[in-house]
Amino acid sequence: MKGQIIKIISNLYFVSCDGVIYQCHSRGNFRNKKITPVVGDYCVINEKDNYILEILPRKNVLVRPQVANIDQGLIVTSLKTPDFSTNLLDKLILIMEVNNIKPIICITKEDLLSDSEKDETRPIIDYYQSIGYDVFYNSEIEKIKKIFKDKTTVFTGQTGAGKSSLFNKLDRNLNFDVGEVSMALGRGKHTTRCVELVNLFDGKLVDTPGFSSIDLTNIDNDDIRKSFVEFGEYECKYKDCTHTNEGACDCKVKEAVLNGGILSSRYENYIKFLNKDKYS
Repeated sequence: MKGQIIKIISNLYFVSCDGVIYQCHSRGNFRNKKITPVVGDYCVINEKDNYILEILPRKNVLVRPQVANIDQGLIVTSLKTPDFSTNLLDKLILIMEVNNIKPIICITKEDLLSDSEKDETRPIIDYYQSIGYDVFYNSEIEKIKKIFKDKTTVFTGQTGAGKSSLFNKLDRNLNFDVGEVSMALGRGKHTTRCVELVNLFDGKLVDTPGFSSIDLTNIDNDDIRKSFVEFGEYECKYKDCTHTNEGACDCKVKEAVLNGGILSSRYENYIKFLNKDKYS
């Protein structure tokens, strides 16, 4: 029987098959074959003995957090407490792009900004929309509900950004805990207990723990370059141009940064990512 892993607790796998949940263990030879089942995996089970017999091919898989077969990622981004970070936002977008997951941005805590702070952040947010990313504010609940239909969506973002609060606004029956934000660190307490796949608005949703760090060392520099989608609008003299130092006078991307066509923080983050800098 075919099903999908919707939750993992210790060595127990909760597998949904035609609306019935089976509590399964994995086959002993999975470890020898270096197969690690994750939430979102489609699988074949023996429903009589409650064993997972086979993990089916994946569309994609995220390593941290471990979740598979994702269509789109809702990146919950706080403008304050914790402060807005283009570095983290661009890293999460990069991870989505590399894994063929559609990035969607959800902005939270705009109400905490002063008028001058709003004036500073809005052009940045408008830029992400201009390069093709869907952007919502957490007050646009009815619009956000429509994105889930027929999709598997992963929620992610910095700890304390308001993921759990957004969950509860979408559907009170989800009943996720809401953590407090540490004023000293600008980080929230982890409130998500485990990765879980749930049905929501004719689609599926995955909640994940907040990120404390993201490692880019396993992402190839060419994939990083391709993941900055707006760079593709500018044709450099050399097709393999990395938009760094070589052929500076012929690099249309660097020229666009200077002319304001490309957001300077995006380009600065791109250079940092090539050098495998980490967010902390």
